Amino acid sequence: MLKLENVTKYYDDFKAVDNLSFTVKPGEIFGLLGVNGAGKTTTFRIIVGLLEATSGKVTWDGKKIDYSLTNEIGFLTEERSLLTKLTVLEQCIFYGTLKGMKKKEIEKRVDELLKKFGIEEYKNKKIKELSKGNQQKIQFITAILNHPKLLILDEPFSGLDPFNVELFKKEIIDMAQKGSMIIFSSHRMEHVELFCKKLVVLMNGKTVLSGYLKEIKEEYRKKTILLKGDFKTSDLQKIKGVEQVIEKPDEWELKIKSNDFISEVFKIVSKTKNVTKFVVEEPSLNEIFIEKVGASYEK
Repeated sequence: MLKLENVTKYYDDFKAVDNLSFTVKPGEIFGLLGVNGAGKTTTFRIIVGLLEATSGKVTWDGKKIDYSLTNEIGFLTEERSLLTKLTVLEQCIFYGTLKGMKKKEIEKRVDELLKKFGIEEYKNKKIKELSKGNQQKIQFITAILNHPKLLILDEPFSGLDPFNVELFKKEIIDMAQKGSMIIFSSHRMEHVELFCKKLVVLMNGKTVLSGYLKEIKEEYRKKTILLKGDFKTSDLQKIKGVEQVIEKPDEWELKIKSNDFISEVFKIVSKTKNVTKFVVEEPSLNEIFIEKVGASYEK
């Protein structure tokens, strides 16, 4: 188990991470979220041992992370970290060797992963000759070459189309099912909701939201009701508990204060003719994030 206890990091007088604590168990996919500058990158670097915390500690199964554990870690950074003049194979051999792998082992693993991601033909191509999406595939491959027990993914879907997002998603879930601890960060809340049952949201280095996603959504009182029928905006706005009415091409979206008003809304709209839809939806993670942080996490 990975455990962060009261981790704080200063850069001179600037506090980048403020008393951060969380745990990630084997098989868990954990979300570490926040706007740019919230302290995520600093936290990642502390976890992998590139930075020392000013106070607090990071342990893996009770032991401080040092060079004896780095071969068990994979890290996909948000920034491109590829050597563009190397071929795909040369790049993978370089990273695999740093992780203590033998050349034959690396080559076998590279062939397996290139096939899995449908880019076998790029094995001997230089990185700079690849598209942005294929470079991201290679970056991901280098992060998982060593079958890491701890994998940190910072914006892993950058530059990928929906088909390749699904390929990555399948691999990430498969790794978790095999026992890897995965820390996942993304600017896309819908991607976070694909994976993460547990998360922390940072703002200015401090935790503003933490816990299991299901419980966070249950505690967030505001709900959305989707309606289809012959309604007028003005009539819907008069209903007690309705905060906002959004007219869409083929339905209405009502934002209500809480679950307490669902029955009131239903009692009134059910009297309307031709009602064909009444669906209560849980809030999206993006909605909750915006309220907590005060800024959209979408780019």
